Amino acid sequence: MDSKPADPQSLAETCACAMWERDVASQGLAMVVERVAPGEAVVAMTVRADMVNGHDICHGGFIFLLADSAFAYACNTYGVNTVAAACDISFLRAVRRGERLTAYARQTYREGRNGIYDVSVRRDDGTTVAELRGRSRTIGGSLIETVGGR
Repeated sequence: MDSKPADPQSLAETCACAMWERDVASQGLAMVVERVAPGEAVVAMTVRADMVNGHDICHGGFIFLLADSAFAYACNTYGVNTVAAACDISFLRAVRRGERLTAYARQTYREGRNGIYDVSVRRDDGTTVAELRGRSRTIGGSLIETVGGR
């Protein structure tokens, strides 16, 4: 008997929990996985003082990391280990210390081992500050334990 959840939403949530247990990077930046669904994820983070660069704005690497984390949670909602093959990001607006950002990731294409995901990073007021497009590749193996060798 397979221990994978029967419905897609439960599988997505189980995968997110399994990933979160090992995701030291996202935990270390105090990210919060707010929601997952098949091919989708919403992840939030507040910009801390140690995330600000020499221009007194959020370093783009932290915004990228937030978007990339949402992308990772979205593409790993199917139970198969999936990683980024490539990503492109556009930084649209400066972000200040103390602002809360939320990354909304959604699948736009998935076939075989490949996927494409769009991620919009927004302030709490809905203003978009960055857009990321990620291309994923499954690498085999499962995020969650199964019974019966499947």
